[in-house]
Amino acid sequence: MRISEILRLVWLNLVQNKSKVILTSIGIVAGSATIMMVLAIGRGGQMEVAEQFKNLNAGAVDVTYESSGGDGWGGPGGYWGFGFGRHGRDRNEVTLKESDMEDIALFVPGLSDVTISFSTNADVEGGTLDAASSYTIAGVKSNYADLSNLTLAIGDFLTEEDEEGKDKVCVLGSRAAKEIFGSAYDAYDGTVYIDSRPYNVVGVIGEMGTVASGISPDEAIFIPYATGIKYLTGSDVSPTLTAIAEDVDNVQIIKEYIADTLAGTYPNAEFEISDAGSKMEAASKSNETLQLLLIAMASIVFFVGGIGIMNVLFVSVKERTNEIGILKAIGCSRKDILTEFLLEAACISLVGAILGVLFGLCITPIIESFSVRVELTVSGAILSLLFGVLTGSLFGFYPAYKASTLIPVVALNQE
Repeated sequence: MRISEILRLVWLNLVQNKSKVILTSIGIVAGSATIMMVLAIGRGGQMEVAEQFKNLNAGAVDVTYESSGGDGWGGPGGYWGFGFGRHGRDRNEVTLKESDMEDIALFVPGLSDVTISFSTNADVEGGTLDAASSYTIAGVKSNYADLSNLTLAIGDFLTEEDEEGKDKVCVLGSRAAKEIFGSAYDAYDGTVYIDSRPYNVVGVIGEMGTVASGISPDEAIFIPYATGIKYLTGSDVSPTLTAIAEDVDNVQIIKEYIADTLAGTYPNAEFEISDAGSKMEAASKSNETLQLLLIAMASIVFFVGGIGIMNVLFVSVKERTNEIGILKAIGCSRKDILTEFLLEAACISLVGAILGVLFGLCITPIIESFSVRVELTVSGAILSLLFGVLTGSLFGFYPAYKASTLIPVVALNQE
């Protein structure tokens, strides 16, 4: 039998049983939509991790005093928290100093740079604000922007001269600038009052986006480290030291060197020493685990859909036994019968896969409303279609094979 004739028979059978085709394909619809969402959510998760850590320096090592209970920003290698300390610390707690930063720079080999930073919260006034609002104030060194990959939308970052003179100048995060002044342009060269003291705005950072800890440099106000110590925190501060390794492969060795260096100054203190690479790896593994769970769920859905197709085809073979006998009697081969039933299974699966892709597109806004990032791709849609067709073909093979092996005389005499 010619392939065109087989396709015509397949078309007639599908058209005459529209409701059966749709009901049979429901499992494939769910499976196709699931596999499409798995790929989209997985890609969205990867992009989210990439964005969250895009500003981290992979060779960054953050050092904080373990029991100080800082705000958890970490340094340029942390989750965008500069390890900023908070008030009310115990007097016996260790306070990292600029001299510790200098010791690390001097005694730890393989470093490209070292910085120290802290943060606190303070009331801010000025611009278009009707009342004082609380903002995160970050005390940083002039090299902090380079270590953290910060880019300026307008103006310049803090300088060594600002640090030495303990000048009251600041750099605003993009969101802070918009909230206080309305725009980065209006904020530049403006004045904000931090803890009732005037600070001149010398720059505004470009938008960086929300990051892993939920804290963003967009919302922070950066001031010189020495200025912050003098006017905001005094000695009541728990800073973070951040060292940048020249070679990422040497991070673990550098962490040991840093621990030994600090042990010489603080023999009984325990410091928390973490690196950005470990945090990035942990976040990536969490995303991969979630994706594997979703793939497992999609596989189960596809399996159930395939079983549904197999059952329906078995019933179809039973109902069409006489038809199969007639086709064999007029000269159709086992190959022709096998091809016909396989094509029917593949077509049913294709219909289900297409409906599944459309269903996936429809539910994407619903999934995104739960703060889940979904990145749909053409390749994901095509892959879900291929999975759907492959599932139908695999599970439809055995019923098709059984149909092809029927003996013509027995099939014709079947009631």
